[in-house]
Amino acid sequence: MQSKRTMMMATGAALAFMATAAVAQQTVKIGNTMPYSGPASAYGQIGQTAAACFNWANDTGYLGEDKIEFISYDDGYSPPKTVEQTRKLVERDGIQLHFQALGTPTNSAIHKYMNAKKIPHLFLATGASKWGDPENFPWTMGWQPTYPTEAKIYAKYILENNPDAKIAVLYQNDDYGKDYLHGFKEGLGDKADEMIVAETPYEVADPTIDSAIISFKSSGADTFFNITTPKFAAQAIRKAHEIGWQPTHFLNSVSNSIGAVIKPAGIEASQGIISAGYLMDPTDPEWAEHPEYLEWSAFMDKYYPDGDKTSNLTVIGYSACMTLLDVLKRAEGDYSPENIMAKASSMKELRVPMLLPGIVVDTSETDFYPVEAEQLMRFTGESWERFGDIISAESD
Repeated sequence: MQSKRTMMMATGAALAFMATAAVAQQTVKIGNTMPYSGPASAYGQIGQTAAACFNWANDTGYLGEDKIEFISYDDGYSPPKTVEQTRKLVERDGIQLHFQALGTPTNSAIHKYMNAKKIPHLFLATGASKWGDPENFPWTMGWQPTYPTEAKIYAKYILENNPDAKIAVLYQNDDYGKDYLHGFKEGLGDKADEMIVAETPYEVADPTIDSAIISFKSSGADTFFNITTPKFAAQAIRKAHEIGWQPTHFLNSVSNSIGAVIKPAGIEASQGIISAGYLMDPTDPEWAEHPEYLEWSAFMDKYYPDGDKTSNLTVIGYSACMTLLDVLKRAEGDYSPENIMAKASSMKELRVPMLLPGIVVDTSETDFYPVEAEQLMRFTGESWERFGDIISAESD
């Protein structure tokens, strides 16, 4: 009898242990919207890379026994669709946080909703300055350098190197395009009205921007600020080359992907374009033996073999994912909204893989801009060549 009692007690202890283990293991539900279709579909690689990255985290036990469920829906870069898909993520799927949703107009459409629901709206794939407003929107945080900061870097370069420039500006007619334009004009200061000789908006539904490029050449502009998403960026580069317009060409960083923009536009047509970067260019031989590049390349080969290893969009998805994984790991199993935001707003000099050397992630309760530094670069040959110093928002 004593033997049977001992066996029953042992069995009960084992069951209790199994029950405790089962309770301890958690699944973190992460939601996302991405334009897998429509005029901004090139950005879909960001979402696909993030999905692969979370699969890697699950396979390697990055969060111990806890697992990540990543739910990503196509919004076609349409704000009404973003609202619909986000409501589905929140109200049907029960996500615990929203990560790397792409686009300024699309995130603007859910900005108030996410904050009203008190769901972390983290590391958005857009550089609009509005994503760093913890006082009014404490649940939303950007990731990449802001558009106005980047635009001011270009303006500073122009003022120093060609103060008599005649500038043409093409910009997307929404918050994204206007944010860049506003920062650019601020950077030019009281010379903005004199220097900008042509300023043309376009709509995301437009089939082409060719007419704008033709009019820019006629305006006598010798400098071009190209504030466009990938489809239109490639069109602008190609059309300028076709008509023989050779301005000093500044291309916003959201469209400086070699795979998604430069190659479709034409390598020859892209020579000399100036942009800004904060990530290692995967086509740059300088990084070929860098440990972070080698890890990223091995990750791509195993978890996203169909992904474009010449595109910085796959680098963005990976680096942003690694930023979030650090937040989740430091949460130590407490994935409550409050704790996730506390960890997201306390990143101190975090080295995230594939950021340029010297650039780190840093946040606080009053600073919701994780990455705040960039470096100018020029497209030469078949890759980007960086030049000048790394410029931070704090020193700009």
